Amino acid sequence: MASTTKEVATELLPLIRVYTDGSVERLFASPIVPPSPDQDPETGVSSKDITISDNPSISARLYLPKLTPHNQNQKLPILVYFHGGAFCVESAFSLFSHRYLNSIVSEANVVGISVEYRLAPEHPLPACYEDCWAALQWVASHSADNGKEPWLINHGDFERIYIGGDSSGANTAHNLALRAGTESLPGGVKISGAFLSQPYFWGSKPIGSESKEGHEKSLTSLIWSLVYPSATGGIDSPLINPLGPGAPSLAGLACDKLLVCVAEKDMLRDRGVWYCDEVKKSGWKGEVELFEVKGEDHAFHFLNVEAENAKAVIKRLASFLK
Repeated sequence: MASTTKEVATELLPLIRVYTDGSVERLFASPIVPPSPDQDPETGVSSKDITISDNPSISARLYLPKLTPHNQNQKLPILVYFHGGAFCVESAFSLFSHRYLNSIVSEANVVGISVEYRLAPEHPLPACYEDCWAALQWVASHSADNGKEPWLINHGDFERIYIGGDSSGANTAHNLALRAGTESLPGGVKISGAFLSQPYFWGSKPIGSESKEGHEKSLTSLIWSLVYPSATGGIDSPLINPLGPGAPSLAGLACDKLLVCVAEKDMLRDRGVWYCDEVKKSGWKGEVELFEVKGEDHAFHFLNVEAENAKAVIKRLASFLK
């Protein structure tokens, strides 16, 4: 009797397992949950799923805060959000993402758009970047009456568009902020601000407290090789190492303000601090702030939004978006 055991090509614990037949097993993922069109019972936030593009397949979950006599006639800031997950796991429709966006949208009183982009390794980078840029263009198109989404048309303030994300989503937000400096958005829309929460940046040479032993074989390095095997410069591609050789000047970030959030015990912490310092040195004309949470590790606030330190992060993000 022939064996049905599949051969593993790549295994990156605790995230993903890729088999030689091309199939993928995602080991880290929260369950997919439906939107809340009739308001989330805890936050009062309404949500719905929409399609941005059929080819390539790009969709999103839209969030609208609870409308009251105070805000129902107001135009609200717009947040275009990119979820984390190392470019290869998680979803805009997952329990973690849904809970997190409900909290941010409720606290900040913004219209939220959480982008469902294509995942690696089936769709290696730059697919995610292209999908998220297309989603940002789609949002901006509503400013010139070219869109059909009523939540954006009726409630969105296109003078206050923000982008942001966690981990790989923060990496995406950085790269889109740079792209917006060289490519215009529909209607001449500008990005008011960007938040990068525990951004996924790396490089071939360790910095700060990063271990010199096994740096090239670290999970962070191996993930990049999996999700973007053809990246020019490898782990020193400007897309993952914004301070590496040939990287564009950070002065080109096309937003007015920037918030970088880091966690003390996160292996990516020193990269976020370094990035923030270099933005300040670059001649960039905007306002940049570093927000650090002591005693916490990577993605702590995303995994448990009810924790006190998570609530502190969400409050800081909300004040930034306000």
